[in-house]
Amino acid sequence: MSGMARIIDGSAAAAELKEKLAEEAARWEDMGVQPGLATLLVGDDYGSKAYERRLGRLADEIGCYYVSEHLPSETAQAEVLATVGKLNADPRVTGILVLRPLPPHVSEVEVFRLLDPLKDVEAVHPFNAGLLAEGRARFTPSTPSSCFHLLDKYVREKGGDPSSYYDGLNMVLVGRSNNVGKPALWMGLARNATVISAHHYTAQAGRLEDFTRNADILIVAAGKPDLITGDMVSDGVIVVDVGINPREGDDGKVHMVGDVHFESVAEKAEAITPVPGGVGPVTDIYLLHNTVTAAAMAWEVRRAEQSIYDF
Repeated sequence: MSGMARIIDGSAAAAELKEKLAEEAARWEDMGVQPGLATLLVGDDYGSKAYERRLGRLADEIGCYYVSEHLPSETAQAEVLATVGKLNADPRVTGILVLRPLPPHVSEVEVFRLLDPLKDVEAVHPFNAGLLAEGRARFTPSTPSSCFHLLDKYVREKGGDPSSYYDGLNMVLVGRSNNVGKPALWMGLARNATVISAHHYTAQAGRLEDFTRNADILIVAAGKPDLITGDMVSDGVIVVDVGINPREGDDGKVHMVGDVHFESVAEKAEAITPVPGGVGPVTDIYLLHNTVTAAAMAWEVRRAEQSIYDF
């Protein structure tokens, strides 16, 4: 690699976050509050199962209660909804993650709508998604939150102030998924960036490069390996690569690559996240961070209810 881009190290950022989160969880435990995460997996998606295992290990390491619900892919929607209801009612669980993808016969909309909004740590319930869009987020989804955590950290390290750094900058998002692209759009607007959402149809119209070349900050979450190459960006761009795509290398082993062609883009970028070791490690920690936040919210709700009865 001959590029001059600074590498934004997600693994180091995740280790720092993990240490702080463990301390926060311990403080809550001293107050009699234990955060609890539940994951719900329907089927046997390889990536979801790997994510489930990572979250279980992390939860144990920071002292968070963890339970996983694993249902066969043929499970009826009514049973999936009943499982969500069970987790909603479980006082040990303060955060619920429904792992994607769900089988085609299970309505994602109906599952998300049933989640307790105070346990919906990925902000997929319509109420929480609406709060995010209004700039009054209760929770911010873990992957776009991780993107902005890494960006904010980089800005501070180079002497900038994240509260004003983004004002008016061109922020181009490639990908418009409900779990990354759309929430990142609202989060970028909240930081006063000029946000452009590009996607499959932008590329289909032959206009993707028109927007990526004008990006000051480029966040790519399209799920297509090497979609963005060096000739599609301008000098000095800051690039966050969310993509995780398996590819067999010359050695016969499967390696993970991003949506950005790292070598050619790094030659022109000011800074770039690698794959692996960029956004992914922070995402795992951030979901547990949201779970601890949810535990604190639940404690506040209980305290408020108790004060009414004590009046």
